[in-house]
Amino acid sequence: MADQLRGLADDLVEGYVEHCRLHGHSWAQIGAALGVTRQAAQQRYLAPHRAYEPEEFAEEICTAVGHMKEAAMRYRNNFIGTEHVLCGLLAENNSAVHLLASLGVPADSLRQRIQGSLTMGASQAAKRIAWTPYTRKALAAAHELAAEDEGPVTCRHLLLGLAALGRGPAAAALAEASVDRSVLAKARSPEGIRSDR
Repeated sequence: MADQLRGLADDLVEGYVEHCRLHGHSWAQIGAALGVTRQAAQQRYLAPHRAYEPEEFAEEICTAVGHMKEAAMRYRNNFIGTEHVLCGLLAENNSAVHLLASLGVPADSLRQRIQGSLTMGASQAAKRIAWTPYTRKALAAAHELAAEDEGPVTCRHLLLGLAALGRGPAAAALAEASVDRSVLAKARSPEGIRSDR
């Protein structure tokens, strides 16, 4: 029970920090609100930025990233959140859509559900759109899954990464469709992932 409460507390604080960063608050302001120094807040909550090489990704995910950026720009968002990632994954027929179809989840209805969670930003989206800490964590999880499969990151891997994260609008939309990390883990087979390459 204590571990569950600690996990919930960590999730709440991470959500608060992500919200503050998306709304332009400095690390000094966040640290002051949390009762720690700027440096302590950054060390604890700043998701690492990893530079990925193009060959680490399957072509389908490069296409999906374009759809993610389009969704962010259409809604004038200066960030790519988990909701944009899920929209991008569901925009075309790919390995993530195939995985969901194998579970009886139609991509169109899930895409409509997640698009309903997108909110219009106040100003025009910036040319350089940042990935939120949650999306970077989902991408890191996808990269680990692809490494286990000894291949490039696919849309299926990123969908599994979103589910493993278990937080954010994408996880909520997946949960509403009765899809969570345990359901996706059961549906995931190494042979299926290898056949998508």
